[in-house]
Amino acid sequence: MDAKTPAELADAAAEAVRSANHATLTGPALGWEFPSDAYDVIGHLLALVQRLPQLLQQTGAHVQRLADTGHVRSDYGGNGVAEVVAVLDALGRASADAAAMAAALDTAHGALSPLAYDES
Repeated sequence: MDAKTPAELADAAAEAVRSANHATLTGPALGWEFPSDAYDVIGHLLALVQRLPQLLQQTGAHVQRLADTGHVRSDYGGNGVAEVVAVLDALGRASADAAAMAAALDTAHGALSPLAYDES
């Protein structure tokens, strides 16, 4: 198996979500008929969102490391310090938003837990 870059892996995750969006548009289909199907989807999305803060932090650390070693410049001119600060601020906010999303998904996952299909 060929190693993939972080960008390729993030793209694959985005494409998987896009495919899931399409799969959930239909009515009952293979794997999309019972409350437990929604429970499974939310559980997997919860895991994905819980992992985002680490990826965001490590991405910010990568940009910071490049800036600290003088390997960043701005196409707008200068050394890119303002842009790096903006990136790190935005990634910090995104990480906090991901934590809030994880909490909401955890609540939804728990609320889905007792639901069952009623054949009547």
